Amino acid sequence: MKAAKTPQPLANTAQVDAFMQKLGQPMKDVLQALREIILAADSEVGEHIKWNAPSFLYTGEMASFNPKEYKRHIIVSNFFKQDCIRLVFPSGFLLNDTSGMLEGDYADGRRVALFFNMQDVESRKIALQHFIKNWISLLDI
Repeated sequence: MKAAKTPQPLANTAQVDAFMQKLGQPMKDVLQALREIILAADSEVGEHIKWNAPSFLYTGEMASFNPKEYKRHIIVSNFFKQDCIRLVFPSGFLLNDTSGMLEGDYADGRRVALFFNMQDVESRKIALQHFIKNWISLLDI
């Protein structure tokens, strides 16, 4: 008889902390500030490492769905360029952004927000938290 697998925890802040300690990215302070803002937006937002970067997800109860749809994932950080932190919103098209913070019109529905410095982080803090709360309100939970 095969033992049942123990489900992996959805969030793993210790994993992200360890990743951040080793991160050599010049925009590390910007990413750290973004982490704090994103996690403070809602108590059911957690973080883990996905696609080799800190990613943020909804950790609360949800209706069943195909895990390959990544419905829990709110934001994935991206280090594509050394001069900015990209926050990728996999379902960003749902947010109907009128602020101009979310860029792109990708066929898969994702949108991207670019942060070049701490001033960008501070000036977009409220909008970023609003996007997260709005996204959570749209979930099938």
